[in-house]
Amino acid sequence: MDATDTGGLISVITPICVVLGLLGVLVPMLPGLLLCWAGVAAWAVFGGHGATGWAVGIAATAVLALGLVAKYLVPGRNLKRAGVSNLTLFLGGIGGIIGFFVIPVVGLVIGFVLAIFLVELARHSDSRQAWQSTKHALKAAGLSMLIELATGLIIAAIWLAGVFIA
Repeated sequence: MDATDTGGLISVITPICVVLGLLGVLVPMLPGLLLCWAGVAAWAVFGGHGATGWAVGIAATAVLALGLVAKYLVPGRNLKRAGVSNLTLFLGGIGGIIGFFVIPVVGLVIGFVLAIFLVELARHSDSRQAWQSTKHALKAAGLSMLIELATGLIIAAIWLAGVFIA
């Protein structure tokens, strides 16, 4: 492959971005969905696939937008029903960030869980109710991750369909 062959270079970069993006959904150090979408968008714009490329790019962008909205709305609605406040989630996020730097990789989850539990314990003064809120927050985080993974897989499927069509 010649280094000036844009189509060939894009055909190598795109699957790498898609795979890294899907892994990024599971490993919180990579911007999963954006990386997955960026690889497909590069294929659509620079791959020289004409109308098929543009259709794939538009479809992937629409799926990305819907996935990002669903990633926050669906778990958030469930948390509101369970009585977990936005402030609790915000402080849990800060706890997760602090935990990430204190205990690399797994500290993100540990910090998130610990912060949510402590905030809810201070709010309710009942460890059982604090643990129930923490479990709801963990379920919401898991649901958000599943929505993000499904979105990434749909984007990958759209790209693969475009590869076979083009």
